[in-house]
Formats: sequence, structure tokens, C-alpha cells
Amino acid sequence: MPSYLERVYWWAYVHPRAVQTFERGWLVNAILFGNYARLRDAAIKDLTEPGGLGQAMPSRTLQVACVYGNLTARLQQAMAPQAQLDVLDILPVQLDNLAKKLPQSKPLRLLHGDSSALPAADASYEQVLMFFLLHEQPEAVRRASMAEGLRVLKPGGKLVIVDYHRPAAWHPLRPLMRLVFKWLEPFAMDLWRHEVTSFLPAQDPPLKVEKHLYFGGLYQKLVIRR
Repeated sequence: MPSYLERVYWWAYVHPRAVQTFERGWLVNAILFGNYARLRDAAIKDLTEPGGLGQAMPSRTLQVACVYGNLTARLQQAMAPQAQLDVLDILPVQLDNLAKKLPQSKPLRLLHGDSSALPAADASYEQVLMFFLLHEQPEAVRRASMAEGLRVLKPGGKLVIVDYHRPAAWHPLRPLMRLVFKWLEPFAMDLWRHEVTSFLPAQDPPLKVEKHLYFGGLYQKLVIRR
């Protein structure tokens, strides 16, 4: 386990009681000020064939890090019968928790591994999802995770990122979020100070990036295509 994860996020992800506390749909939605379903569905829409929700996902998709709530279950519902969804996390307690939540009727692989050193060959996946992961990582780890996400993508594949973003100056929650980040999320202000794309490795040809903002700019979704 990375030292920063145990030191900073023991209360949210590492301790078994943390899992019991935060694995509540209403609580996850409250933390995101009622935006969980909206952001979840926005990510799923980009992970489906053109036409939006309900279409079959391509053959191989990697979700990097487990997520509280029903994101992964909804991803499973969007999968075609022949498709493969892999979910990777560095914490066994998170993988165990996810396994208990999901039905066994859909294909799914749970992988124990590090997002900054993915246990996958180059060009292994059509799609990679990082849902509220990057703000929890120190810059060096974040850069490595994004580089790894691109490495395992096939040509033409997409990396979908949903995370925090610097809100508009008028946003009423801006002062509160500064305090939350100061006391609980020490790496999150990086995403206020810098564009997520600034942490990507240089690519030739350049990557194609689509960016969408939500809830007064407090959240963002990026779709990065090779």
C-alpha cells in the first residue's frame, strides 16, 4: 500500500469501518451535493456506443479504482454479453466490498494492482475510466496513473476522467470546498490550479480532448482519445 494512501485516506478507504460507513448511496450522493447520478451517467454515456445509455460497451473496459455507490453495477448493465469489464484497485478491502455488491451474471474481473503501474500489456483495452481518482493522488502518482491509462489503451481508444474542477468565482460552495480540501483532500487543489491535461505525457500525434463542466464548474468530465 502506498504510504500516502494509508496516511491520508485511512478514514475513507483503508479501514474496514470506513468501507461500512461510506458504502451508502445517499452519503456518496450527499458528498457530491446531489450530483452522483448525473456524473455517473455522464461517464457511462461516454463508455457506450454512439446513442448513449443502453448501448453495448466495446469488448474490453478497465475501471481504475473501485467506487462507492452503484457506478460499476451500472457499467455492467451497459455491457454486451461478450464484453469484458475489469476493475482494478490497490486495496483488497475495496475489491472485497465491490464483489459483494455486484451480481455474478455479468462478466467481471477484479484485479489487485497499482494504478501507477497497471498489470496489463500495452494496448489492452478499448476504454479506461478514472472516476474521482486523480484528486486523491500526489502529482507524481497522478502523472504515472494517467500515463499508464494511455499506455494500455488501443489506438482509437478513450480515457474517461470524472473529477473535481475549479468552480466559478461566484460558486457558493467554493469556500467550503477549500476547507474540505485543506483538511481532508490535500492533493485535490492541484486540479483547481492546473488543467488535468497538464499531467498527461506528451503524445505524438497529439491527443484529442473533450471537456465538460458540471454544477457551476465544480466537477469536470474529460474524454481523451488516442
